[in-house]
Amino acid sequence: MQEKANNQKTPTRLAGYARFSPADHQANDRQVDDLRAAGCDRIYLEHGFSSSQARPILVRLLQDLNAGDALVVARLDRVARSASDLLALIEKLKDRQIGFRSLGDPIDTTGPLGAFSIQVLGAIVDLEKAQSAERARESIKAAKAQGRLPGNPGLREKRPEAIEAASKAREKLYIDGLNASSETWLPVVRQLRPKHSWDNVVDVLNRRGQDWTVERLRRAVHRLVREQLAEKELLDRSPRRAPEDHLMKKVAAITIADPSLSLRGIASELEKMGERPARGGKKFQPSSVRDLLDKAHRFGLIRR
Repeated sequence: MQEKANNQKTPTRLAGYARFSPADHQANDRQVDDLRAAGCDRIYLEHGFSSSQARPILVRLLQDLNAGDALVVARLDRVARSASDLLALIEKLKDRQIGFRSLGDPIDTTGPLGAFSIQVLGAIVDLEKAQSAERARESIKAAKAQGRLPGNPGLREKRPEAIEAASKAREKLYIDGLNASSETWLPVVRQLRPKHSWDNVVDVLNRRGQDWTVERLRRAVHRLVREQLAEKELLDRSPRRAPEDHLMKKVAAITIADPSLSLRGIASELEKMGERPARGGKKFQPSSVRDLLDKAHRFGLIRR
């Protein structure tokens, strides 16, 4: 066991995350002290935890982490509201080869028992779901036995206050979902907007395995801007492009989605998309792809 522990890869960087409670200054100071003692070279401080559960500092931290790094917190409740919330975060970090460690809890995916920790947490999430489903069934059964209909009576009776409360709950759930997933798509939006059109941004995201439409993406960015979780400049109108710039934008999108592609690889992708060279023919030559790349660089669509 000792040999396995010694062979465990040490994270290249420990990034601490502390979420402050306005009423408990002593606990806040203890968080920072514990994270510094654990060796965190940088600590991100989250203030003003809003009712929408938005955590812009955590989102930025997750964007800054690289493979081999580790996210460190003083306690699990600083970063997650439930076991399922925590498991989702840890699995996202694992997919990016990023570790997770809670100083006050037996959760450390950077150590030799990391996989076991995730398995135990997954079992807890399954138990919570099963218990929740059982409670819901028992509640419905009890309501029927008493001659009451399950569900919200205010919504059934179309009371304005009940409808407003349900609408706010749905909006909160939507914002929470955007905030939780933004690390997977918002950096791309920031890289491309407003120089690229929304169509072009959606093309890049979907080529990376996501499933967006222009309408859904624009709505998502609008909501994050309204919540002050994204920059309003992302919504600026993109520059008008001449019709002949269509291929240039396609090449830029392909390159951003997979920077490792060669000129022939980009040409192959264009042909798979049904594109044809502007000068005629069915095949793109590497020289014509290079010209399109150079043009995209000059327009600022992609970086050198």
